[in-house]
Amino acid sequence: METTTVRDTGIRLTTLGLGAAPAGNLYQAMTDEDAHATFEAAWATGIRYFDTAPHYGLGLSERRLGAFLRTRPRDELVVSTKVGRLLVPSPETAHRKDPDIFEVPAATRRVWDFSRDGVLRSLEASLERTGLDRVDVVYLHDPDEHWEQAAHEALPALVELRDQGVVGAVGAGMNQSAMLTRFVRETDVDVVMCAGRFTLLEQAALADLLPAAAERGVAVVAAAAYNSGILAYDAPPSDATYDYAPAAAGLLDRARRIAAVCAEHGVTLPQAALAYVRTHPAVVSTVVGLATPEQARQAGERAAARVPAELWRALADVGLLPEAAVPAR
Repeated sequence: METTTVRDTGIRLTTLGLGAAPAGNLYQAMTDEDAHATFEAAWATGIRYFDTAPHYGLGLSERRLGAFLRTRPRDELVVSTKVGRLLVPSPETAHRKDPDIFEVPAATRRVWDFSRDGVLRSLEASLERTGLDRVDVVYLHDPDEHWEQAAHEALPALVELRDQGVVGAVGAGMNQSAMLTRFVRETDVDVVMCAGRFTLLEQAALADLLPAAAERGVAVVAAAAYNSGILAYDAPPSDATYDYAPAAAGLLDRARRIAAVCAEHGVTLPQAALAYVRTHPAVVSTVVGLATPEQARQAGERAAARVPAELWRALADVGLLPEAAVPAR
């Protein structure tokens, strides 16, 4: 699988990356064996970039991913995790379910912390959970309500670790593009992860983040290319989700119309969704959440599919893609 270097860090990301939130029992539980089999299938497709976070299953994703990656040659893979949420023991709630969207016991709780000390403690805990000798990429995780501390305490701490060679590259990961643009323009980030704001359904990042990243040479990892589910089907079902909630009727209709135009051009909606996010030169990798070995194999096949450039023009001609969002040839 093709790789692209992140800035001048030497970190090389495969075109397709594995998002390990499902391994944290996102929405539903899976076994350790199923998680391992999914990682194994992703590796077989050529995926060498794996993304996780303490938030995913209160550390379960990091533990499972680390157990797998420790069986692979360390220099052949790239792993990223995130800081900003410390996991604090909470024995008084251990009998309850995690109040977030992960099917795990609430034996720990998340505490926002973008201080320098919080960053160092979070990264140390991630290394303990994964059992790895290092993390290649570290993102600030969802600092939406914490700009001042994230930009002026957390990020300088990460930059210091990068400059010391402790980590390879640093950045921020968010579900919005506006603040990521601020990070690109105002701080020394190498890479940003933008979830859901540059997809076949939504291109908000085209107005701010992507031009800024291209101008400053910052790499962009596109996450949630399926907008959390609605673009993951050849024909989106009535119960499809968009941004982790039931898709509105208008969005569902639009996705189905896009799927119909895709079919006319000999490709499926998911194939087009993965291909579209790769059309911008600032995007170096697409991270997809994978919950089963079949999904991993399918993602590899979809990413390898040839999607004709004429498709984007056809979508624009019928009003399903804004003119400004049609990729330049």
